[in-house]
Amino acid sequence: MSENGSLRRGRPGYDQQGILEVAVAAFNQYGYDATSMGVLADRLGLSKSAIYHHFASKDEILERALDDALGALEGVLSEADAAGGRAADRVDHVLRGAVRVLVAKLSSVTLLLRVRGNTEVERRALARRRAFDKAVTALVEEAQAEGTLRSDIDASVVARLTFGMINSIVEWYRPGGREDADKLADDVIAVALDGLRMPTSNRVDELLG
Repeated sequence: MSENGSLRRGRPGYDQQGILEVAVAAFNQYGYDATSMGVLADRLGLSKSAIYHHFASKDEILERALDDALGALEGVLSEADAAGGRAADRVDHVLRGAVRVLVAKLSSVTLLLRVRGNTEVERRALARRRAFDKAVTALVEEAQAEGTLRSDIDASVVARLTFGMINSIVEWYRPGGREDADKLADDVIAVALDGLRMPTSNRVDELLG
């Protein structure tokens, strides 16, 4: 980024975002460790020095891509907190938002799910991902305590299983298919969250009983 926040530009046809998109696709195809700057240069049809005009290192490219995915997911949590209301409704908001982020940022989320902590950049990303998971678990616990989600399943298990299902979307989802992000989010809620919600009659019985 330049001091005024605009994207640096080098050769015609590739700005920083364009290089980032090609690099993320290469990282996902070959693996981050196996993708050298030389590989990226060949794929882009640029010299390595042209790439260095935009990014100081391969690690910087990785960090930018992971921050793109993590920042969007963290934003979903912030939106849910700002919305207020019942915890179960906020869990619904987070799950739907996570599906939309995955669809909108499929490549960068795929990359995030494949990092293993081999570099400092990856370790920082994994720490942010753990913090996200912890916040989702706390939200599930809050919904269980208020009686809007069933409490016979551990909250951390609920979070892991639900996001395991959401994260698996990266392995089979193809943009432009039969389902858009909103329909896919509806399906996730139907499979995951509806089975966790307490029936209204049960909540009334508990309150009276």
